[in-house]
Amino acid sequence: MHFDLVDLSLFRHVVEAGSITHGANRANLALAAASHRIRSMEASLGAALLTRARLGVTPTPAGRTLLAHARQILGNVERLQGDLAAFAGGAAGQIRVLSNTNALTEFLPEVLSAYLAEHPGVSVDIEERLSDEIVGLVAEGAADLGLVAGTVETGSLATFPFRRDRFVLVVAGDHPLAERASVTFAEVLGHDLVGLDRASALTRFLSAKAGRSGQPLRLRVQLRGFDAVCRLVECRVGLGIVPETTARRAARTMAIATVALEDPWAVRDLTICLRDLAALPPFAQDFVAHLRAPRE
Repeated sequence: MHFDLVDLSLFRHVVEAGSITHGANRANLALAAASHRIRSMEASLGAALLTRARLGVTPTPAGRTLLAHARQILGNVERLQGDLAAFAGGAAGQIRVLSNTNALTEFLPEVLSAYLAEHPGVSVDIEERLSDEIVGLVAEGAADLGLVAGTVETGSLATFPFRRDRFVLVVAGDHPLAERASVTFAEVLGHDLVGLDRASALTRFLSAKAGRSGQPLRLRVQLRGFDAVCRLVECRVGLGIVPETTARRAARTMAIATVALEDPWAVRDLTICLRDLAALPPFAQDFVAHLRAPRE
């Protein structure tokens, strides 16, 4: 049995993506080459590593064991590269980050800009997920760290405060709700909405909240950014739920009004979660330091 680092990295990507096709894309391999490598790994082991189904793949018991070792080996290699890079004149490596929608769109860009300017040899792989999904994936070793809502149970993970924000309702300046100081999410569900695409963590979160109240989320338009949501709200296409930081910025140039949401979940204390700060390579520890640094 012989697996090289490319095999281990590919297998990790395939399991985390739930698909050989998407895993191959993440590993920068052609689908045929990736499929051949997976089959060769299974033949070498003499056991199936993946259960293949119409909707994707999942690891078998042997695959879960391999995944745990692959994550540990690849993590050690990344730490080795980071430690040795200091002798070559600079840090080099990759940081895997999982983030919820709010942190990703409102706060990470500024931190990333400053960090990457100081670390030209480091790349940051960011994936948007729901907060509760992020906790599980970080605990499993699928990512180096996560940015989650402070209300999520993080178990044994180490946590550090990141930012505070809240979701608010934005409406056109002449909409009847513009006169209100606050509304409940249940009241909002009676109106057409403009939101992010259905794959976004926020839209999935709001859809789940709407489902629990027995009402559908009436999304008339789905977009890829909060600024675009505010623009269509201004044009009276529907109402929008966006971070307060976005609403304040957009209100400077758009005819929109901001209305507070009364629901407790609207307040968002964002938290950094990770397994062990000391176990991260130095360049990743420095990234965490950038995240924790007070805003100027």
